[in-house]
Amino acid sequence: MTPLQEAGLPVTDLGPVVAGERHPLLFTTVSGAHLYGFPSRDSDVDLRGAHLLPAADLVGLREPQETRSRMWDQDGVEMDLVTHDLRKFVRLMLKPNGYVLEQLLSPLVVHTTPLHAELVALAPAVLTRNHAHHYRGFANTQWRLFERTGELKPLLCTFRALLTGIHLMRSGEVLAHLPALLADVPAPAFLPGLIKAKAEAEHGTAEGVDRTEMARETASLHQVLDEAQAASGLPDSPGGFDALHELVVRARLAASAG
Repeated sequence: MTPLQEAGLPVTDLGPVVAGERHPLLFTTVSGAHLYGFPSRDSDVDLRGAHLLPAADLVGLREPQETRSRMWDQDGVEMDLVTHDLRKFVRLMLKPNGYVLEQLLSPLVVHTTPLHAELVALAPAVLTRNHAHHYRGFANTQWRLFERTGELKPLLCTFRALLTGIHLMRSGEVLAHLPALLADVPAPAFLPGLIKAKAEAEHGTAEGVDRTEMARETASLHQVLDEAQAASGLPDSPGGFDALHELVVRARLAASAG
């Protein structure tokens, strides 16, 4: 069984996605609920990655379309593909943006290239203790969504973000898979049950969930994240700028020459 099948993807033949893109894709991975480890029977498939614009698109007067997105239905499954031009993607990497690093480092790889492998190798250099702010903010956003909708998905995303941030601060590793995080970071005992319940429906409600308990547990994990950030050995600012700059220039010139 392939990693895509193990993750529960309803569609695993994604070669046509790569072939159908106008600009060369440097990588495409699966993000969203499948990456987080709590997909539902009706979950859509979130594909993320980076493409390479031709140099002419960047040096002329017209503003380049650095981000491309499209959605379509494939065999009854909603597919969502979003990619950034390499330069924009690398600029996002150099910010405390855990989301793009999760995409880059996702083990659910649909398409890869040598440049993708180079980016993966350079990713550890950009990690900072300030990535905790990203996960703290994402958790807060998802918690507000849970309060408004009562759905399981944003509740699980809240816990996933906090545990990912804690794990990152402690280990220097980006890990987005909630079941794997439960084996590494002390977490509420009810989470496996919520993951099982979420499998039934993408927008299922958190029936029977004690919101007071949920609020208490998330507040506790926020405190753990604060403490992990304060004690983290990660640097305050990213490194690897020169190597990433060289990679972007080299990739662009090689594509132009080709």
